[in-house]
Amino acid sequence: MKQKTSAVNQITEGVIWKQLLLFFFPIMLGTLFQQLYNTADAIIVGRFVGKEALACVGGSSGQLINLVVGFFVGLSSGATVIIARYYGAKNKKELNLALHTASALAIIGSIIITVFGILLAPAMLRLMNTPSNVMTGSVIYLRIYFAGIFFVFVYNIGSAILRAMGDSKRPLYYLIVCCFINVFLDIFLVVGFNLGITGAALATLFSQAVSAILVIRALMKPEEMYQLEPKKIRLHRFLLFSILTIGLPAGFQSMMYNIANIIIQSSLNHLGTDAMAAYTAFGKMDAFYWMISGAFSVSIATFVGQNYGAGKYSRMKRSVTVCLLMDLAASLLVSLILIFFGNYLFRLFTQDAGVIKVGMEIISLLAPSYVLFIFIEIFSSALRGIGDVMIPMLMTCGGVCVLRILWIFFVVPHFSGIQIILMCYPISWGVTSILFIIYYYIRQKQFFSTHKEE
Repeated sequence: MKQKTSAVNQITEGVIWKQLLLFFFPIMLGTLFQQLYNTADAIIVGRFVGKEALACVGGSSGQLINLVVGFFVGLSSGATVIIARYYGAKNKKELNLALHTASALAIIGSIIITVFGILLAPAMLRLMNTPSNVMTGSVIYLRIYFAGIFFVFVYNIGSAILRAMGDSKRPLYYLIVCCFINVFLDIFLVVGFNLGITGAALATLFSQAVSAILVIRALMKPEEMYQLEPKKIRLHRFLLFSILTIGLPAGFQSMMYNIANIIIQSSLNHLGTDAMAAYTAFGKMDAFYWMISGAFSVSIATFVGQNYGAGKYSRMKRSVTVCLLMDLAASLLVSLILIFFGNYLFRLFTQDAGVIKVGMEIISLLAPSYVLFIFIEIFSSALRGIGDVMIPMLMTCGGVCVLRILWIFFVVPHFSGIQIILMCYPISWGVTSILFIIYYYIRQKQFFSTHKEE
């Protein structure tokens, strides 16, 4: 039964471009501050400990962290879509059941990952051909990170739930506070107490714990439509199935992305420490593009989900077009910044001329290619908002992930150099974007032939 709320839902009622921006900017800034967790680690250990330490906090350990966290973030997108739909339909009962099911999923998942992550860290790093001179530091960083994965999962599922209900501001505020805590602790532990990689990992763990506590507190505060109550946290079979139906394909898609990236990282590891350090530093810059793109992704999935629940189908269509144009403009801007200012940005991480030279080669290839990805990001997220996840997942896994792996195994052995390895990114983005453009417009036509505006 639908419950009434007194407040007007601007996502289903307001001016589309304005509401998208109002929703987008807190998400983008929140992701920015979340990214600054690891960027602060990289800058401080790179400048005060050395390029080997920089490779330890990024490189192979960074790719493995992205694999695990990316899978869970993809999985939690199932909860985002379901909760956004119930919120748009003003269904308070099912919304709260979904909230408690998603919370239980985060707790169970974090316990499993903590155990396996700590035990298997050395084996996973060896599989990635991690050089011996960075192996010990990478194991330390990875194990401490996995020890605190509970906080990462709780924060991510909690902030996803808040955003699904249109609240993108509080997750931002919490991350700003925790980012400053992380930077302070990085300086305090790495520089002041000379703890090196261990200090950077501990700083990240503690600050992530603070962010998790803040988001739990927000969800437990009584609201008109929802309230998290610890004694009610449990898995509700129907809602768990609904969340997994949407979330698992997104999680596997993210995992395939990261498996492909791990294979690419393994190939780069053969090129030596300079290539590893350059790619680690570039990864921190590159992450700012993905943070913008990801914020648009969350925004459009929430907009489509809530308007789908409210039966406002033409508004769904308009919001996708507006979001696509916004993402296009942002992609071009980021590309220009990296191309013209990349040399100065690399100097934040290292003064090593060899590392900077390799880094600028990476930028010259990848930054102009960002524009190819926007169709994949926006169309797949819009389709996820209506529950269409299987075909987008298959297109992404085939067009992006499998194509990259084939490139590494069959093309790279016949050539040499970092640019040949990284060519797999723009090629896979271009092919997959064409697939998404075709599928989205076919699916859009089918949708509007069977759904009428309420």
